[in-house]
Amino acid sequence: MKYIIRTISEEITDVLEEVSEEEAKKMTSYLHEANRIFIAGNGRSGLAGKMFAMRLMHVGYEVYVVGETITPSIAEGDVLLVISGSGNTKSLVDFAEKAVREGANVLALTTNKESKVAEISVSTLVIPAVTKNDSSKKATIQPLGSQFDQSAHLLLDSLIVYMTKYFTEDGEDSWKRKHSNLE
Repeated sequence: MKYIIRTISEEITDVLEEVSEEEAKKMTSYLHEANRIFIAGNGRSGLAGKMFAMRLMHVGYEVYVVGETITPSIAEGDVLLVISGSGNTKSLVDFAEKAVREGANVLALTTNKESKVAEISVSTLVIPAVTKNDSSKKATIQPLGSQFDQSAHLLLDSLIVYMTKYFTEDGEDSWKRKHSNLE
């Protein structure tokens, strides 16, 4: 078991070492400057997006998850972050196209810089990880797209740390007050 844990940790470290620091910083600037942030992703990528949305809310951003009943209309000045390993998932491409028509900026978190979502996006952050449909990026012992989803989660948490260091003034006490107390 320790071998498996170590191997997965090493895989994720190898993937994240190749993420562009410049693109990550660019994406955080778009997120910080947005009127509101919308996040879209399917399956496990969507779950990573929900975790990111929660942290964005904790540190003071107005954020919504696409598909939730309380999500308002996207508008000019907003940002849509699309999390998609392939970058070609039809529903997510449709969301991105709609966001652009409404005047919002689209950001892509994907393995595929040539994807449809990346083409639409003003900023694309590439995670060179394995997805369920493409195993050409990295070797992995993990099933399906686990390597991408785990890398996305850790990368998005890293963006939060960066944003709190450079963009926000509130501290951990403020964040804790925003954490759910109905649990």
